[in-house]
Amino acid sequence: MLAVQTLFAFLAVASTARGAPLVKRIAQVIADSTAKWEQACLSAGGALQCNPLSVAAFSTLLAAAGPCDQQNAADNMIDLAHQLSSDASMVAFTQLFAQQPRNSPTSLAVPYCQQAPRNAELAGLFQCQFQGVNNAEFVGNIPVGGAGTIPFGMSAPLSPAGSCPANPAGGIADGTQLTDITSNPGVGSAGSGSADSSSDSQPQSTDAPSSTASDSSQATPSDTSAPSPSPTSDAPAASSSSSSSFALQNGQAAQALNAQFAGLSASSSCSAGAVACVGGAFAQCVGGAYVTSPCNTAAGLTCAALPLVNSPGTSVTCTTPADATARIAATGATGGLTGSD
Repeated sequence: MLAVQTLFAFLAVASTARGAPLVKRIAQVIADSTAKWEQACLSAGGALQCNPLSVAAFSTLLAAAGPCDQQNAADNMIDLAHQLSSDASMVAFTQLFAQQPRNSPTSLAVPYCQQAPRNAELAGLFQCQFQGVNNAEFVGNIPVGGAGTIPFGMSAPLSPAGSCPANPAGGIADGTQLTDITSNPGVGSAGSGSADSSSDSQPQSTDAPSSTASDSSQATPSDTSAPSPSPTSDAPAASSSSSSSFALQNGQAAQALNAQFAGLSASSSCSAGAVACVGGAFAQCVGGAYVTSPCNTAAGLTCAALPLVNSPGTSVTCTTPADATARIAATGATGGLTGSD
């Protein structure tokens, strides 16, 4: 009798395990989503305006972002393109970014923005989904047909599910970038064009960090948040006399952040939206815990806090240890990356 009871218990557990939904986080290296746009922006003469918008944009792909944050960031990118003679490559790369899948925290499809963009170049665009998501249910356990499950301006669910104008066949492979799959954003020729990635083979140098993740004027990880600058917020370069008044403070603040980051783990408590470096990866706080996005370690990159150059504050970025150390030293701060060397 005991053997029979044990068998029934085993079968019940096995049945429950088989019936439990598979939940996994589907993520990507978010900085890759705007890397080509940033290079196009630099080539068009955007200078120090490029990186802040790139950072603000790729941060909207994280799970904690709102449904229209990605589109709003794309509008800011188009605004800057207009200031730079409506650079065709910037416009096309922005159109591709507006369709890049967002991270899914639970392997469910990510809701669509339900408002029109400011710029006509983005009309009718919406994000693809990663192939690994469940397109029958959206984040928040919303079934297809519910609020946010149908792209703005449409009256019926997408077919094929997970598709977007740049990839009409369906979703794209988990963790991949549209800019690596196509140069055609899938829109009409008016006001748009194919993205020219020829500049990628010859990256241009810039004083701004190449893949900054967030700006903050506070030296605490919990207060660091992704910026939403206007397209011209960093346009005026500060004079050397004014920048010297905060340079050392910025360097020391970056050191303090790096020292704090060294003690963090994925299980460390945090405030929603906070960004930090965890184990060499860029991380944002989602639901009281850090969700990490790895830096390109094959290229020697790691996550670090850096001092801003033209305004008070710090940034959290993927960079090389040597670059981070040099930028901190340039402010007059001593003691290396954390101030303890």
